[in-house]
Formats: sequence, C-alpha cells, structure tokens
Amino acid sequence: MSERIPRPRRSFIFTPGLRPEMFPKALASGADMVCIELEDGIAPKDKKEARIKALKLFEAPQAEDGVERILRINSIRERFGIEDILAILEAKNPPPSLMMPKVKHPEEVVMLDQLLTERGHETRLHVIIETNAGLEASYEIANCSKRIEAMFFGGVDMAAELRCENNWEQLLHARSKVVHAAASAGLDVIDVPYLDLQNLDGMCLEAKKAKDLGFAGKGSIHPKQIELLNDIFTPSDERIAQARKIITTFEEADTGLVVVDGKLIEKPVMREMYRIVSIANKLGK
Repeated sequence: MSERIPRPRRSFIFTPGLRPEMFPKALASGADMVCIELEDGIAPKDKKEARIKALKLFEAPQAEDGVERILRINSIRERFGIEDILAILEAKNPPPSLMMPKVKHPEEVVMLDQLLTERGHETRLHVIIETNAGLEASYEIANCSKRIEAMFFGGVDMAAELRCENNWEQLLHARSKVVHAAASAGLDVIDVPYLDLQNLDGMCLEAKKAKDLGFAGKGSIHPKQIELLNDIFTPSDERIAQARKIITTFEEADTGLVVVDGKLIEKPVMREMYRIVSIANKLGK
C-alpha cells in the first residue's frame, strides 16, 4: 500500500453516475476533487445502471490532470453498497478512490480495506462522518486504515440525526470533533457543501470559518462556487514561501526539528507544509 501523498483538496463537486457525459465537464470545473455519485443522488431503481456507467469511466487510463477522482458508493450496511463493492472487486481498473458514506464503525472501513487488499486493488478511501454513531467513533475510524486519505463532514445528515438546524453554530461541536479525529491520523478534512446557491457571501463566510477551524477544503453544489472556494483555501504567497523555506531547511538538516526564523519547527508540522506546496505546484506558483 502506497503512502499518503499530500495534495490539494480545496474543493469538490459531485457528478451523477447516471450521466457519464457530465464527467468531463466536472473534471474541467476547477475542482480539486470530482466525485461520481452512486448514493443519495441516485434513485433505487437507477442504482444498477448508474454503477455500470460509472465504472465504465475507469476502464481506460485517466489523464494526469491533477484532479482527484472519487466514486461515492452506497453504505456497505445496505444491499446497494454490497453490490457496489462486488462490482468494484470484479473490475480490472477500479476507481482510484472510493467515498464511504454514513460510516458508523471502523469495522466497515477495515472490511472494505481487506477486500480491496485481497483483490490487489490500490484504491484509496475517503470517509464521511455524518451520523452520531460515526461522530462518537470518529477517532477510531480515522486511524483504522492506511487507505484513508481524508474525512468529510456530512452536515446535512448530521443535522437531521441530531434534530438541529443545519448551520454553523449548531454543528460547531460536531465539526470540531471530526477535525480533531482527522488530525490524529494526519488526514485532510473536508467540509460539507453550502446549499444556498444564491448566497455566495454566506458560503464564503462559512468557508473561511471552516478553514480557520482546520478544514482543508469545502464541497460545492455548482461550478460557480468552486473558484471562490479555491481562493479561500489557497495559502497566501507569503505562506507558500514560508512552507518552501521550512521544507528545504528540514530536509537539509535531516533531524527531528529545526529552527526557522527563530521558531522551532518539529516533524509533525511537515505534512501541512507539503500540502501547502502541493497547492502552489498545482497553481504553478
């Protein structure tokens, strides 16, 4: 199993598995991550068709365009999720990443990890925490598999389960707990999309709060949100220059800690420095 490689995850957008012709448009949207949808956005009667069409998109080699491709399967506690996994295990060229929704227990992730390992697939995993049970087990979930790349906070389902409003104040505790769980395993953490497409100012305000809390990016429901999200989660030129300086100093020193501009820098800081530089490299900075 390959090691996690820091990469930009400032924004993501869903594209329906039933509409494979929309996949290229999503890839060209500017989002760092494109997720093909098999779960909530697909009616039960269309699940099989969507699965077949989505997996066909991965039969040919994917372009090296810097966009992370993800397939959101159904919950593996449900029949549709089991059928998704069986089809993926049969595929010669599986999706590079799978998004697991409504994860409640680490055993779900461990089981999928073992099945992928047995098949010889290198597929990575993204986990959505969107239930109270998942929130309580978030630390164990984050640390249960080396395949996990990122954790996503599912605010819509979480608010419904907690019987509260889907807004920043009511979900602050849940968001914070997911951030802490992801940080314990060195994972990126991605915030839920902002659903009011007409209120771009509100989206930007929430995105800035999410960034300050520790999120690496935020979802979108429309391409017009993506550029704004990318801007908010892109480090400043000064921050990029600082990250490069810290990386150079750390690698040349080959020790567990260095002093840069009078500040002590230890090894755990380096993953964030590499993530910042990965964004800069994608932007050609």
